[in-house]
Amino acid sequence: MQKYVIKNIQLVNEGSIQTTDIFLTNERIEKIAPNISVTHKVKEINGEGKYLMPGVIDDQVHFREPGLTHKATVYTESRAAVAGGVTSFMEMPNTIPPAFTQELLEDKYDIASENSLANYSFYMGTSNDNLEEVLKTNKKKKDVCGVKIFMGSSTGNLLVDNYPTLDKIFSETELLIATHCEDEQLIKQNLQRIKAEKEVLTASDHPLIRNDEECFESSFKAVQLAKKHGTRLHILHISTEKELQLFGNMMPLKEKKITAEACVHHLHFTSDDYDRLGNLIKCNPAIKAHHNKEALWRALLDDRLDVIATDHAPHTWEEKHAEYEKAHAGIPLVQHSLLLMLLYYEQQKITLEKIAEKMSHAVADCFRIKDRGYIREGYYADLVMVDFKESTRVEKENVYSKCGWSPFEGKTFPAAITHTFVNGHLVYGNGVWDESIKGQRLSFAPNP
Repeated sequence: MQKYVIKNIQLVNEGSIQTTDIFLTNERIEKIAPNISVTHKVKEINGEGKYLMPGVIDDQVHFREPGLTHKATVYTESRAAVAGGVTSFMEMPNTIPPAFTQELLEDKYDIASENSLANYSFYMGTSNDNLEEVLKTNKKKKDVCGVKIFMGSSTGNLLVDNYPTLDKIFSETELLIATHCEDEQLIKQNLQRIKAEKEVLTASDHPLIRNDEECFESSFKAVQLAKKHGTRLHILHISTEKELQLFGNMMPLKEKKITAEACVHHLHFTSDDYDRLGNLIKCNPAIKAHHNKEALWRALLDDRLDVIATDHAPHTWEEKHAEYEKAHAGIPLVQHSLLLMLLYYEQQKITLEKIAEKMSHAVADCFRIKDRGYIREGYYADLVMVDFKESTRVEKENVYSKCGWSPFEGKTFPAAITHTFVNGHLVYGNGVWDESIKGQRLSFAPNP
């Protein structure tokens, strides 16, 4: 493997920015120091004027393989991820077939080992009738990121709404439980009421059907279950101000038993954007009114919300342009999540240090990922180089996701991602790809 020394780079890591050199060899960070001199064969990269950040770890993506590969594959979406500075991902179980057995779960790891350009992990899926298989995952605490529960409507049989089953999963699962929290019954009631009032539903009705109340009720139920059993709970994609009362910032992240996530689309879009983008920003939970966005930002910055993710969920252009009720829910975001946060840095909404914390450090701490998420000697060299002297304009031609579109088309971000290293391998550098080495399966330290 090629060895690299990056010279005179602005290193963004663990709450500070410093000018330094960094030496990468044997997949890892060998040395961080000013004026590193390496006598053996090494490729030197001039980092002057650029910033080096830990690679983004996205704890919630949908890469659609197996079974939905007309939308996406592990290869295409991991490529989009790497282009966007995402070096590791954790993928959801709602593929076809869903990851409901240990064998099906391992099949996904096999696919990734052959095709993923980024590091990877996959959640075990849950249903009302696969409890025995779910609990077998307890033996894989070092090798699987967590167990995923859809507590609200989803595709196929991935909804868990049977309380005894939920209670059993929360009481006996030894891994982190990640939940999609929406109340199925309230969604159905809202839909029936609004359909009785309107002849034709549109995307702007989405946050009224999937409203603040149904999100809160489901999240509240998950928190109650977790507190009852002492479960390690991580609630995904918080979208409402009301839910924020369920989370605290009075202890360090590593000591929290209950954590929560903000997604980039809920930090950026509001319900005002349905008029412009329609079903393109239809997602579950819904993008809601402006006051929720501002509340999410406050909670992110004061650490009630612990991590930033994407919930990257690609669908074809045709699937998104069906009439509202038939249009698929989900947005392709993994290529542009870091660029979007860098835009908010330029707008002085968030610091670079906080971006590194919420997109890398905190994700590694939340999931107890071994040797990743920080720029430290001995850690894997998962790194992204950013240049604010360049900009990135999003066009269909430079979208790497297989679906071929982005809600950010036509937007210019005030930065460019110039290099992405995965395990010390330069996969993407100034638009040139080296796909000769694949990513690795993530490893986890079991909860104490």
